[in-house]
Amino acid sequence: MNSNTANIGHDNNGHHVSRVTITIDGVSFTTEKGHEQCSALLWMAGVDPAQYDLAIVKQHGQTQVFGDDTVINLKNGDAFVTVRQSAQVA
Repeated sequence: MNSNTANIGHDNNGHHVSRVTITIDGVSFTTEKGHEQCSALLWMAGVDPAQYDLAIVKQHGQTQVFGDDTVINLKNGDAFVTVRQSAQVA
């Protein structure tokens, strides 16, 4: 199965569950929700939301940065990158 395929399964109650596969910094992640809070996606990728923001990569390489509390409606194949909020200058 490739990362562009949505999987339909069932939860413990027999309800249909749609799995969505996205990438964050080139690494594939699968979630059973069609929407996630940005901070949850950052934690999923092993990144601290206090130090990083999440941005979706759009057509032609354009990006849109989201705040930690933003809920994103995920689509299969969405590509995200992490963006360092700020870095100390030596």
